[in-house]
Amino acid sequence: MKKYRFFALLLAVALSLSLTVPAMALDDPQPNCGAAIVVDGDHDEVLYAYHAYEKMYPASVTKIMTSLVVLEAVDHGELSLDTPITASQQAVTLPEGSSTAGILAGEILTVEQLLYCDLVPSANEACNILAEAVAGSNEAFVERMNAKAQQLGMTGTHFTNPHGLHDPDHYTTAYDIYLMAKAAMEYDIFRTIVSTATYTLPATNLSEARVLHSTNSLISNWNVIGYQYSKAIGIKTGYTGEAGRCLAAAAVDDGRTFYSVVLGAENVVNEDNTVTYYSFEETIRLLEWAFDNFERMTLLDENSENVIREVAVTLSDETDFVLAQPVGSIEATMPSDYDPAKAELRIDLPESIQAPVTAGQELGTVSLVYDGVTYGTLPMVAADSVERSDFLYTVQMAQEYWSKWWVKALVILVIVLIVVLILYLALIRPRRRRGGRRYSYSGSGRRRDSTYRGRRRR
Repeated sequence: MKKYRFFALLLAVALSLSLTVPAMALDDPQPNCGAAIVVDGDHDEVLYAYHAYEKMYPASVTKIMTSLVVLEAVDHGELSLDTPITASQQAVTLPEGSSTAGILAGEILTVEQLLYCDLVPSANEACNILAEAVAGSNEAFVERMNAKAQQLGMTGTHFTNPHGLHDPDHYTTAYDIYLMAKAAMEYDIFRTIVSTATYTLPATNLSEARVLHSTNSLISNWNVIGYQYSKAIGIKTGYTGEAGRCLAAAAVDDGRTFYSVVLGAENVVNEDNTVTYYSFEETIRLLEWAFDNFERMTLLDENSENVIREVAVTLSDETDFVLAQPVGSIEATMPSDYDPAKAELRIDLPESIQAPVTAGQELGTVSLVYDGVTYGTLPMVAADSVERSDFLYTVQMAQEYWSKWWVKALVILVIVLIVVLILYLALIRPRRRRGGRRYSYSGSGRRRDSTYRGRRRR
């Protein structure tokens, strides 16, 4: 096995040379908003977080969850996208200043048309109509929203209505919004709607055809000009005085899908009387920062030579160790300043293992930790098979049995019994035989003499 030790030495030298590659520094983007997050949506990996787990008001970003619950009801067969829904007076009665698609009481629209009204112009009455159609009332529908939030792991969220108008008990976090946005984007119809800049609502029983425009300036220049983002594929804006300007967005570049959530941003009037819309400004900046500075990397795999270790082997007369190597790979979306030299390998292997060993047998694990974050764990397996020596195995079994107290007690008891038996046979039994010859049994009564003289003839 000397060749294995030499091979391991070469691996260590190669590793030391590979770790001299310089790394770039990655600056903190420091967004101008209340909270923000950027996530690699393909792998659910958070790339950047700024107050991302703190309680915030979502405003109309809430409508992502409203649409998700409706689409889930469609999946369960409770209704279909073509189901016609008649708007109630209660549903279309809105507080002053609410965003609306102008739907009237008694107007009939399909579920799909209502989803367009909900997500494109952010119509509050569309949310109320859908809630009543699915659950019978806003209150019952909100229960479904909160149940879905729990199912998705949105631990910092609580809803009180389906549209996002302010309520002190209606809150969420930037991270939780990502969770529900990612779940909603699994539906093709949702992806289509949130990427639609302009939608023509067909004529209904009470209205002519209407043209609806998206409130998301990443995909539409109807509301605000200058923020269209070619990589954007949605998703939803929101605004109340208490929540500020909010935006959940998704973008695709070179096959990668990144999500961003910006909450609590403001519109700022500059000295030249231009306006900076920070919900859009910071969303684009964060997404571009992520696309420019992160890439998918293989951090550790079975070809990573620096991780091979020797494990001592007992009960074998052919070798005294076996090589342990990782199986599988650890991949992650990492920043451009990733420095392999700072990566820590936490290897958990036994000091020794008994033969027989089979090639591919799991011996332990290896974890890769970088900057305090564990990026994954792989099994460490035996590179070769090692046969067991029957002689060494027998010796060990004998030693193991002899180490047990009851075995020792049993052996001692057997020895004592054998000694007692020997003493009995050698000393006590012969004495008894000799002593028995000194005495004779005389019987009882008169001794009878008799002489046999043959058979008497008659």
